[in-house]
Amino acid sequence: MFELFQAIVMGVIEGVTEFLPVSSTGHMIIAQPLLGIDPELPQWRVFLVVSQLGAIAAVIVYFWRKLWQATFHPHQPGWSAHIIPKLLIAMAPAVLLQLVFKVNDLLEAYLEKPVPVAIALIIGAFLIWWIDSAFRTRRRMEVDDVTLLQAFLIGCAQCVAMCPGTSRSAATIMGGMMVGLSPSIAAEFSFFLAIPTMFGASAVRLWKYRGDLNTDGLAIILIGAAVSFLVALLVIAAFMSYIKRRRFTAFVVYRILLGVTVLVWWRFAAQAA
Repeated sequence: MFELFQAIVMGVIEGVTEFLPVSSTGHMIIAQPLLGIDPELPQWRVFLVVSQLGAIAAVIVYFWRKLWQATFHPHQPGWSAHIIPKLLIAMAPAVLLQLVFKVNDLLEAYLEKPVPVAIALIIGAFLIWWIDSAFRTRRRMEVDDVTLLQAFLIGCAQCVAMCPGTSRSAATIMGGMMVGLSPSIAAEFSFFLAIPTMFGASAVRLWKYRGDLNTDGLAIILIGAAVSFLVALLVIAAFMSYIKRRRFTAFVVYRILLGVTVLVWWRFAAQAA
């Protein structure tokens, strides 16, 4: 049975981690056994999708003015006149890998476990530190400055996030910085790319788990999604302000500490068993 307390805690975890470079999927995988959640529970599988939709809704609300312009006034001057083609190009690599090779399904089957997640967290931390040190630029720019080639390369970087524990946010932001974007613009483009990417992934998962869709625990699932939405909205605002002034060092340290803690804990748990 999926309890209200579990839904609220997981909603907070999803909202906090979805758009930070720390891997929301990794945190969910690590938190499952700690909260006594059966990963095969139908309500849990549905919750993962619905809570992610709550987080995506936070992006839409936070950037609603720009999204409105991009959708209904695409020919007005400004970045939004060109953002949709760039997002489609950025989505292409991940869509191709999944449709043709089912890469995401294969990686989830073999790597969606705490130890691989912990290793990915640690490796990702060192990559974030290196990219933040070697590729950070402070030149003024807007999202409209993102070229089609840069969008495609960011999309290629996003494919790395198919490995649980990597973080889609980290992959796309660091990918953006490597192709010359400032941290804040890389993050903004990452947020916009999250909307079609995550909606598409959520739609696929809902179809995959369509047999689990029923009214059992629906209220609890929706409460968890609402928590995810509210927390994500606050986190997006704080994160956009944070990266304009500071480096990613705090996230590097956090990923290493969490990864090492999980490895040590799993080692002792295995010995105790």
